[in-house]
Amino acid sequence: MAWAQSAKPSATHHAPAAKPATPVHARPTVTLNVKDLGATGDGKTNDTLALQLTIERCSVLGGGEVIIPAGDYATGALALRSNVTLRIEDGASLLGSGDMADYPISQVRWEGRWIKGYGALISATDAENIGIVGPGKIIASDAIKGRVDRKTGMRLPALLEFTNCRNVRVENCFTSQTGMWSTHPVYCENVTFKDVVFHSGADGIDVDSCRHVTIDGCTFETSDDCISLKSGRGEEAYTINRPCEDVHITNCTFNDKNFACIGIGSETSAGVRNVVIEHCKCLGARSHAIYIKSRPGRGAFIENITVSNFEVSGAKQGFLRLNNLNSGKQDEFPVPGDAGIPLFREFHFSNIRVTDLPALVQATEIHPRKPLVGFSLTNVTGTVKSGIMLANMKNVAIRNVKVTGFEGPLLSIENVTGTGLTGAAKIDPAKMPKVPDPVLAPEKPYKLK
Repeated sequence: MAWAQSAKPSATHHAPAAKPATPVHARPTVTLNVKDLGATGDGKTNDTLALQLTIERCSVLGGGEVIIPAGDYATGALALRSNVTLRIEDGASLLGSGDMADYPISQVRWEGRWIKGYGALISATDAENIGIVGPGKIIASDAIKGRVDRKTGMRLPALLEFTNCRNVRVENCFTSQTGMWSTHPVYCENVTFKDVVFHSGADGIDVDSCRHVTIDGCTFETSDDCISLKSGRGEEAYTINRPCEDVHITNCTFNDKNFACIGIGSETSAGVRNVVIEHCKCLGARSHAIYIKSRPGRGAFIENITVSNFEVSGAKQGFLRLNNLNSGKQDEFPVPGDAGIPLFREFHFSNIRVTDLPALVQATEIHPRKPLVGFSLTNVTGTVKSGIMLANMKNVAIRNVKVTGFEGPLLSIENVTGTGLTGAAKIDPAKMPKVPDPVLAPEKPYKLK
């Protein structure tokens, strides 16, 4: 954001004398214990009101910490307020209600669209300087199953959800979710997850149209993507135009039962850019350690993705897959024409260690009308059953890939230019993926409503 400079005073005029400074008092901070405001922590009594009243009192007194001491606190949905940190002490657990009446209904983001749905167990909207710190636990009810209510079509509650917030911190706690995404920041800025354990029956963290996000030292046991980066789906998100950008993922350990450790996409209609992933371990994934994905009709871009010092084992389909042809369901109002074909650009992978993977890189699902520009794979060691397959790329650099155990060629290409390609095999055209039909423009231009 550009800031306008104030005009300098002319030579013939003098600035007015400065007024004496008014003393500024530091903002007060308070520490409030939820038991002092009526919470029982007996695991049976509904403590929602006492917990929320403590949060509200902390806020109106200027902010500070809400202490949740050891005990089991049965609760419905809670809303954090600005300048409030929820400290869940050792031996304390927040136990989410299984009664849907305990969760408010509002506009929530689900699969890239704003829809009617249930709010999270702990949420914040339009707040700043908020936190949740441990070492206690936040546990969803296993009575709430799945992601969408089949009768109403409404999205079910996330565990933690922050909407349009600034300066968010979640640190040193244990979280357990059932069928819905665990943690979902959307439209947020300056968000940090540090030393958090995520157990989830779905995604771990979905970073949705946020900027300046750090995920550091976290452990994931999930049944879908451990981390998913996204920015909305179709013309709605393309028009709103709030990208996901400046994300740093470091020192994390991933284990996923049903999909990827890190998924970038497929909801990318406002773009994803400037992502750094380093010093991480994948211990298991049903598909790939990293899957970067989109499809025609999304539009926008995925660019400037850097992955380094990454150890991968147990990924049942391989280390890396790139796909902008057919990932995710098509939106009701897709972005038409060439503008709707997502642009992939500047993907760089270095210092990768792989152990007994079925494949190293699967990257033939790139749209020929928008080739990937800028791809490098350097300093790769370990064991794989098959090598690297690339299609529709420019400015490729393959260097120092020293893997063993593979059958067939190490590198196979189609419509690829760059360095390190000498001796590469040519991909059989019959094995190339089908390019989808163009997305046609609607009869009437899309309009937000």
